[in-house]
Amino acid sequence: MNAPPEPYRPPEGWLRSVLMTFGFGLLVAGGVADEGTVFPFLVIGVAALGVGTLYLLFPHGLHFAFGASAGFAVYACLFAVMGRAAFPEAPGWARAPAFLLPVAAFLVAIWRRRRSLRLVAEAERPFDLVHLPRMARWLVPVWSVGALCLALPVNRLPPPEQAVALLAAMGVISVVVAASVGGVVRLLTDMALLTEELASRASRLLVPVVAFLAMYAMLVVAFACFYRIAQGLSVVPLFAGPQGPVPLRFPDALYFSLVTQATVGYGDVTPHDEGIRLLASVQVIAGQVLLLFGFAEIMRTRRVTGGEPRRREPAGD
Repeated sequence: MNAPPEPYRPPEGWLRSVLMTFGFGLLVAGGVADEGTVFPFLVIGVAALGVGTLYLLFPHGLHFAFGASAGFAVYACLFAVMGRAAFPEAPGWARAPAFLLPVAAFLVAIWRRRRSLRLVAEAERPFDLVHLPRMARWLVPVWSVGALCLALPVNRLPPPEQAVALLAAMGVISVVVAASVGGVVRLLTDMALLTEELASRASRLLVPVVAFLAMYAMLVVAFACFYRIAQGLSVVPLFAGPQGPVPLRFPDALYFSLVTQATVGYGDVTPHDEGIRLLASVQVIAGQVLLLFGFAEIMRTRRVTGGEPRRREPAGD
């Protein structure tokens, strides 16, 4: 008797990849919501279509979804910005198919070349970055189309002609993307793998980073309490705003302390007392010293966890 087939097990990390793609798609859809009621749903639909197609074609290369989600998001943002700049009067019925054309061409080209692209999408380490310019050659004609649309007076055409120009431009981009699908897949895969490597390195620095942030927050809270106590003990306001002297409440003291320690410059709350200015100067110096110690500790942890050889001390006389 034949052994029963093993139950299907989804590849490791599939849920993370799906949530990453959908979450990023929802974020971008909310950001471009001012482009009309249809465009945000197009962005969500493209994210769903993209991750679904990639999951079916490359079930063991789901890290590819990270690069694809970033690519879809950047494409949606560029389409929203450049589409309004070059084709401001293009009617809505032309924008939806224009947005979908390159995505459809990309997915159809991947489907047709799925066997040859499987090894690329399921790679476990980045490709040789020496070949990155060759893989990104398709960016030159794509950006050339965008620059040409912005340089020519297309935005002065009547709305129907702007619609035709928009569809023609996106049609050219679709042809370029379909013809260069191998380079696009390699670029997106490398982006995802490099991001995973950076995340792996950053996880080893989590302990010193958390410790630094805790000490940073403690310093902000401590000086905020100093400012609030000083204001409570004073009979005159020690701080001023755009409308003159202001009573410093604790939320305002926290805000002032954070702005002082970050050294970004004062805005709506400024010190108007010599003692408070001296205290703020002490906080700035303490924050800079903490920053130096935090940086030194992060670098020390990186050397220890990274296995870098320690420098030999010079021999004495």
